Amino acid sequence: MKHLFRTAILILLFATSDYLYAQNLGSVIENAPNQEAFWSVTVRDHQGYILEKHNSDKVIIPASNQKLVTTAALLDHFGADYQFKTVIYGEGSLSEGTWDGDLIIVGSGDPSISGDLYDGNRYHVFESYVRQLKEAGIQRINGKLIADVSLFDEQVYPKGWDWYDFSFYYAVQVSPLSFNNNTVDLEVFADGNIGDTPRITWFPDSTDYVTFINQQVITHPNTEYDEYYRRELGGNIITLGSTLPQGYYEDESLSVNDPPGYFLHSFRNYMAENGIEVEGELEVSYDGLQTSGMEPLAIHRSYPMGKLIEWTNKESDNFYTEMMTKTLSAQKSGVKGSFEDGISQIRDFLFEIGLDTIHVQMNDASGMAGGNFNTTENLSKLLVEMQSHECFEAYFSSMSVAGIDGTLAHRMKGTPLYNNFKGKSGFVTGVRTLSGYMNARSGKQLIVSIGTNNYISEKVRPIDSVHEKILMYLYNKY
Repeated sequence: MKHLFRTAILILLFATSDYLYAQNLGSVIENAPNQEAFWSVTVRDHQGYILEKHNSDKVIIPASNQKLVTTAALLDHFGADYQFKTVIYGEGSLSEGTWDGDLIIVGSGDPSISGDLYDGNRYHVFESYVRQLKEAGIQRINGKLIADVSLFDEQVYPKGWDWYDFSFYYAVQVSPLSFNNNTVDLEVFADGNIGDTPRITWFPDSTDYVTFINQQVITHPNTEYDEYYRRELGGNIITLGSTLPQGYYEDESLSVNDPPGYFLHSFRNYMAENGIEVEGELEVSYDGLQTSGMEPLAIHRSYPMGKLIEWTNKESDNFYTEMMTKTLSAQKSGVKGSFEDGISQIRDFLFEIGLDTIHVQMNDASGMAGGNFNTTENLSKLLVEMQSHECFEAYFSSMSVAGIDGTLAHRMKGTPLYNNFKGKSGFVTGVRTLSGYMNARSGKQLIVSIGTNNYISEKVRPIDSVHEKILMYLYNKY
């Protein structure tokens, strides 16, 4: 009996495998749910020859697959070893522990003055600055703390971002001097009685740079969490209106208005708490200050560009993407960095490596804006061309690994795609995309780009399932 059962299982497995191998790309899509959706697929070998295609040359909304385009251009210009350098200059002199004069912090466009790459220590850079200032003998500053943010123009959002998103971490303002990704980190504890207002705390250390209006309510434990956060446009009053089941815990990073002011406010407070008093006012300069000949009192160098690109792609970080795009603009054009010019520089890069930019429309660099268009034919060709780029190792390392890390950490487990497919996912409402590299069953390398647009379900799991079926079909066939 056991022998017959094992035989039946083997026949079923063989039949299933044979079915996956026998069907074609079109049948996978035809049998997919969400038949209202538009599907585009391009599959290439490692040399770039197209092996399979479906609506390959039709434009799609790429969502965060746009970051594959942007990060390729960033690596091409900066190289994998480039480091941002954010310097504090002193205009004045030191006397008996007091710096008589101003400190000027020149924004470099570094997006990583946060805890992202420093084991969660959000004060890592501030700690370094204070240590260097103390080593220079400074115990007190009798002068202003000035942020020089002249590297960028004053446009803080890319074209096409939705005002509804502006309260949240994924749609923060962009400035060449940032702290904690230009967010405050809110924690909410529904540990009171039903009907009570939940307790809140926030980082940086309950800063008064923002004002919270806590209108949240604790509800019955069997109810669902209903989120509501809204920061006023142009200000830092944040209304909290969520309902939370009793015993619920929630954390959320919420955006701030005026990032350079936030940096200065947070840095002054940190210095005061760690033995350096600042007597003067805080000031933001958009026109730029003459710092040549001034004494560098403290310097922070970021991790190399390759590591920042890795964070950007694995975590699909809009903020890092837009910050570095404006820095690209400033460096290549020699004027104040802008979103529009940065995008123009990215498009020039695409043209130089042979992509058809006629079908590339970019309103932002990260893929969240409305009005972005590309083709899976283009995206897959980009991945082919990057294989011969001197920064390919850093580019490839920046991809999420199926079932392991990044935005693909929970996908494709228990399949041959686990720890095999390496790429980038993308999502905005009604859009799901996936592009990357994989090895087929034979060991043949495949380069795949899949775009699903205009589906109406609120859930991405059914679309992800079809994407996985397409990849499994390719794995078995090749």
